[in-house]
Amino acid sequence: MVNASAAKDFLRKDRMPTVWCPGCGNGIILSSFLRAVKELNLMKREVAVISGIGCSSRATGYIDFNTLHTLHGRAIAFATGVKMVNPSLRVIVLTGDGDALAIGGNHFIHACRRNIDLTVIIFNNRMYGMTGGEFSPTTPEGDFSTTSVYGNIDPPFDVVNLAKAAEATYVARSTAYHHMLTTKYIKEGILHKGISVIDVFTPCPTYYGRYNLSSKPTDMLFYLRDHAVMNTKAQAMSREELKDKFIIGKFVDIEREEYTERYAKIIERASEVRE
Repeated sequence: MVNASAAKDFLRKDRMPTVWCPGCGNGIILSSFLRAVKELNLMKREVAVISGIGCSSRATGYIDFNTLHTLHGRAIAFATGVKMVNPSLRVIVLTGDGDALAIGGNHFIHACRRNIDLTVIIFNNRMYGMTGGEFSPTTPEGDFSTTSVYGNIDPPFDVVNLAKAAEATYVARSTAYHHMLTTKYIKEGILHKGISVIDVFTPCPTYYGRYNLSSKPTDMLFYLRDHAVMNTKAQAMSREELKDKFIIGKFVDIEREEYTERYAKIIERASEVRE
């Protein structure tokens, strides 16, 4: 276990303070990621962190690794390119629910089916926070936002179910409240050979909370605490008992040949043919 000050070694202190609103859970998730890297004893040069556009994606500006802040929805596409060029890197994607699952949804499902060795951490605040509080692909049905003032009518994506259907080989979910659990899943995801998807529910008091729950950050954290149910416990609960709850835990952890390793075999085969 490392203390909080140890994670500061990975921060670009001249970029502080962050742009995140008071009470935002993004800093907690970033802290979990930095703890995971520290506990795994990874060197900065071994890690590449890629982000797209959105509140969560600003994280790459605050951390001292090989970082790339890219286009909206294209974080996984850029990360795929980085991994293909240098498979030895630990490539991490820090992305949001809108960035990864709306404009970036195609890249997400194909990275899962290819089983390329990326660790995708989704900061899931169930809202577009940076652009004004619009509903996103994970906004629950009936919830309010600046673009659904009478309630959202779109059925939401469940990140876990989507990743499982796309055949991701590691899938887990946690929350900003469950900080140590998030760190654990990120560590496992980084060590996993293949695509790892870690969905992390995070509070957005400024928009999601103000429209739906509470603008008080503590209320939102307690909501995550009180409405999260571990998947091992949920198996014994009825549908009525699980109403208004969401399930956290590890859902998939299997082995399947990784994409860059398969690609290396193609290169070797092509070289033999030319010879």
